[in-house]
Amino acid sequence: MATSQPLAATAGLRVLMDGGNAIDGAVAAAAALSVVEPASTGAGGDLFALVWMDGEKRVRALNASGRSPAAASPEELRGRGLTAVPTESAYAVTVPGAVSGWAALLDAHGMMPLSEVLKPAIGYATDGYPVSEVISSHWADSVPKLLAHPSGNELLMGGRAPRTGEVMRLPKLAGTLRAIAEGGADAFYNGPLAERTARFVQEQGGWLSAEDMANHGAAWVEPISTDYRGVTCWQCPPNSQGVNALMALDLAEGFDIPGMGFQTADAYHHLIECMRLALADGLYHVTDPERMRVSVEELLSKSYASRRRKQIRPDAVMGPVASDLASSHGDTVYVACIDGDGNACSLINSVYMGFGTGLVVPGTGMALQNRGASFSLDPAHPNALEPNKLPYHTLIPGMATRGGELWLCYGVMGAMQQAQGHMQVLVNMADFGLDPQGALDAPRFSVRADDEVAIEDMVRPDVISDLEGRGHNLTVRPPHGIFFGGGQIVERDPETGVLKGGSEPRLDGCALGW
Repeated sequence: MATSQPLAATAGLRVLMDGGNAIDGAVAAAAALSVVEPASTGAGGDLFALVWMDGEKRVRALNASGRSPAAASPEELRGRGLTAVPTESAYAVTVPGAVSGWAALLDAHGMMPLSEVLKPAIGYATDGYPVSEVISSHWADSVPKLLAHPSGNELLMGGRAPRTGEVMRLPKLAGTLRAIAEGGADAFYNGPLAERTARFVQEQGGWLSAEDMANHGAAWVEPISTDYRGVTCWQCPPNSQGVNALMALDLAEGFDIPGMGFQTADAYHHLIECMRLALADGLYHVTDPERMRVSVEELLSKSYASRRRKQIRPDAVMGPVASDLASSHGDTVYVACIDGDGNACSLINSVYMGFGTGLVVPGTGMALQNRGASFSLDPAHPNALEPNKLPYHTLIPGMATRGGELWLCYGVMGAMQQAQGHMQVLVNMADFGLDPQGALDAPRFSVRADDEVAIEDMVRPDVISDLEGRGHNLTVRPPHGIFFGGGQIVERDPETGVLKGGSEPRLDGCALGW
């Protein structure tokens, strides 16, 4: 069990020790994170997951993201002179899918009821818990956002964020989790809680209705994959950006990355350029799968990767990159869990930006996500805002198999850094043989807007100088989980079943086992 906060990892481990499986443990940890890391996740957000049941020898994918409201009106926003969906507005609220995901995972593959799995989270919210260092800092950053909206004080300590080590209690959130434990997902999407949530969003000017809540459901979908040097890498399909990570790996496979050497300028240069190409395609094309104008099969075609790869020059940066397929932009938590029977759950749960919109439903202690800010207000864009539409989603859980057996359960949080982090830790392990902790400890880059590339100051100065000489627009930054992502990995030896875990050094988390 590996996740970004020790108390959440402990919650998942406790469930495993009480007889639960990897799915029970992952959901317990995710629910606990909604209490101990509420700036990043919660019942007001979305969820994606990959599941491996060892007896079935297959990967399953769960999409528990929510749609835009039926009354969503891009014309209304454009009429107000807006060119983007405001991130801290009720317009950015989409249906929260996380609770449906918790329930769907347990219903399909769990061994414990939701009422048992949520006990650790309810206990933390009721009795209190000491706030860890990185989370305290992120919480403080969001105080103005919470205070700008009604009920934000439900997630504060007398108008301020809890300091490191202070005991935080969230009684309103405890009540919400207790209602979900007792009534299941139906208690969240139907009845008083759904009506309260919709009424509040509409009072704040948004479109969400009780009908939107009632019409929501998590969906089991076919996972997508690509092969990278004998490793099959698995992701959720669109509207998740998992295809971005796979496209980048397809591009990198055509270069001798191992021969270039670990953390060398050559390796960095080629991986950065691969990522730029993949993001250009993904940011344009990924949206609600029913509205996509190109297929995932086209995006993951090895022939397409070969054609795109020709744009990469070994000694200089490419010019501005755009999608090459004609058409007919966080805070997040990630949980990796593998149990003793070889079952695994790769789960990611988020309210998008810190405390989402900052809108806290009165009396619930629940912040609502701002995932609707991912939509474009350009009506010609594939990811344009429309009613009842799934938005482009940064959330991506990952898995990898070798020879038909589970190898890795992994993920890297951090909005657009997620696909980049997936590629980098996978390359660290598949190409350079690093163990999970080493793969996470290694320095990273982050392709940003306007062709800027952030790179950690742990990278050797000669490497940075070389990359700048090739034309990379580098910004050197200290390691930070928000900027360079926060990952968790559990590795399973396909032959012996031995487990190894790693947890992000840039965050507060840990990997635990028993």
